[in-house]
Amino acid sequence: MATSMSSHFCLQTSESKTSHFPNWYSPETGIYSSKHSSISLSTDPFLDIVSFIFSHRHDGVTALIDSSSGYSISYSKLLPLVQSMASGLHHLGVSQGDVVMLLLPNSVHFPIIFLSVLYSGAIVTTMNPLSSMLEIKKQIADCNVRFAFTLLEKVDKLKNLGVHAIGVPENMDLDAEKIGFLPFYKLIGGQFGKAPRPVIRQQDAAAIMYSSGTTGVSKGVVLTHGNFIAMIELFVRFEASQYQYSSSKNVYLAALPMFHIYGLSLFVVGLLSLGSSIVIMRRFDASKLVKVIDNYGVTHFPVVPPILTALTMRAKGVCENSLKSLKQVSSGAAPSSRKAIEDFFEALPHVDFIQGYGMTESTAVGTRGFNNEEHHKYSSIGLLAPNMQAKVVDWNSGSSLPPGCYGYLNNVEATKMTIDKDGWLRTGDIICFDEDGYLYLSDRLKEIIKYKGYQA
Repeated sequence: MATSMSSHFCLQTSESKTSHFPNWYSPETGIYSSKHSSISLSTDPFLDIVSFIFSHRHDGVTALIDSSSGYSISYSKLLPLVQSMASGLHHLGVSQGDVVMLLLPNSVHFPIIFLSVLYSGAIVTTMNPLSSMLEIKKQIADCNVRFAFTLLEKVDKLKNLGVHAIGVPENMDLDAEKIGFLPFYKLIGGQFGKAPRPVIRQQDAAAIMYSSGTTGVSKGVVLTHGNFIAMIELFVRFEASQYQYSSSKNVYLAALPMFHIYGLSLFVVGLLSLGSSIVIMRRFDASKLVKVIDNYGVTHFPVVPPILTALTMRAKGVCENSLKSLKQVSSGAAPSSRKAIEDFFEALPHVDFIQGYGMTESTAVGTRGFNNEEHHKYSSIGLLAPNMQAKVVDWNSGSSLPPGCYGYLNNVEATKMTIDKDGWLRTGDIICFDEDGYLYLSDRLKEIIKYKGYQA
């Protein structure tokens, strides 16, 4: 993790602060290390992400819930459905290493399809279903896509591009009579017996996620099974370990798009290892937000700043018993303004608020906030995740900056070089560490990063 800067300023005001550094920062190397203890990751080279997820025991009951109909899928049925669809994919001709596109909005089927493709040894590439046909055609060619799951109205368009496309229903109950969904029901219906399981290694590709970072054209980021396993350990499961309440009792609201690394890491992969329930909104609808949270007893709501603002507005003036189930709102993808945070606490004073930071290239792992009696740094994006290291670099001079120093991003061309000669992943973002190791992002990211599908 590094940044591009033209000049820097230090927040310290005394000589003692600049000459005595905390033990999590090395002035010799310029490296910031996580304040959290390191976590040992699996060294089994033949561990795949699906096996890893379902190896964790928990007492979770309901895995996935459709917010509009109430249709749900239990944890007891989840793995059999994944295995059944994997057998169907094998029968269809999907082989290890093939690329399967998920051109889909959120649904209870999205995680099942994603995991079944990976269980088959194939690779997933995701895409916003609102993308233009020109964008879709480009990604299909770039990834050499052979199969796709998509909206019913896009099936013929993809077939015209030489892709075997299957229409996916919104949920089992409402769309059961539509003949266009028969291929999907056959795939997931368990009619093909048990397919042979390929040998899958941690180093094998699992997904190709597209990201432009802060600038430039969209680029395919190849993430391995090992990347996803590390993400679950260092992000999702580690965060859950910081709280005393049982993760299997948590109810998450999935309004963020699952085709993006933020939603994918939580709702499609990570939370399923904890036994949490996931209530899925097919598309974000602010007018239904309070009703969904109250009806399903939502406890955790990951958001982006526009959705945070929408939640705050809807929370004002609700009846006294509304939104009482909500324990935590976590925000990412761009920094939330101080005003937005203050307005949120005015409307929902009983709800914890944290921010985090991650990249597609880091499989969403980076930093995460955590509030306790000692620290309530709501504007911070938190501490470095376990096992993570970072540098803050002045681009012009190449010098590393100590805690309390920050600068301005001005070299757009520099962000095109994602990995530097020493192996550091360059973010291009303006980052500052404070004296407690908490990180802060510049509000200028709002001008730099655009996220499709996040408008509230």
